[in-house]
Amino acid sequence: MPHETYPIKKLLEAIAAGEMSPEAGLRQLRHMPSRSIGFATLDHHRTLRQGFPEVIFCEGKSDAQALAIFSRMAEVEPVVLATRVTPSLAAKIKRRFRAATYSAIGRMVVLRRKSSPLRSGRIALLSAGTADLFVVEEAKMTAEALGYQTMPVYDVGVAGLHRLLDRLAQIDEEADVVIAVAGMDGLLPGVVGGLTGRPVIAVPTSVGYGTGAGGIAALLTMLNACAAGVAVVNIDNGFGAAILAHRILARHLHAP
Repeated sequence: MPHETYPIKKLLEAIAAGEMSPEAGLRQLRHMPSRSIGFATLDHHRTLRQGFPEVIFCEGKSDAQALAIFSRMAEVEPVVLATRVTPSLAAKIKRRFRAATYSAIGRMVVLRRKSSPLRSGRIALLSAGTADLFVVEEAKMTAEALGYQTMPVYDVGVAGLHRLLDRLAQIDEEADVVIAVAGMDGLLPGVVGGLTGRPVIAVPTSVGYGTGAGGIAALLTMLNACAAGVAVVNIDNGFGAAILAHRILARHLHAP
């Protein structure tokens, strides 16, 4: 059979006729279908390809657009995540979906249509300061929606390094991946990367005074960390950090 993407009915007919193996059919299904609702094209097979459904980034969308996408995703997906959710949008989602939960700190809505299976692996979530918690909360909610246990370790920035050292043994013993979130000078991930053998995902935040340039100073510090095994995601991207942690753990501990 040729390698183009088959319509689902034709693909199933080919499998039933013995012209294609079930394994080959599954490979084809990884890339279909999408669903257009006019202003958006929903990717309903992202779970099959990547282990988690498409997530709705609400910033820049109208409340009506975001709610329409959320509603269509909720028809078929076991978990629906929306990030950068305003309180007004959250209220509209919760009126329609009473089971949805909203975090004003993390600016995220999560709807579970069925319980997520608990995955092996624990993710430590470190914040340099309390002002960084909006990013940590986004990472935490994402990781928990994926089915991971999380271990929050808050306010352990390098201005008081003893606070981190007091928790280091617990991090080494209990965590499989570390997400380290910091603004200001952005030093925390590099220090953590030098003290633990766990993979460290660094998240710069936009927290800081003028020369911090909205997180760019922290981002550059993290990119220039001399500790090995530190990966860096974009400014304020707690969601991306949790997804990267999932990719690391899925490869080593379980299938996606």
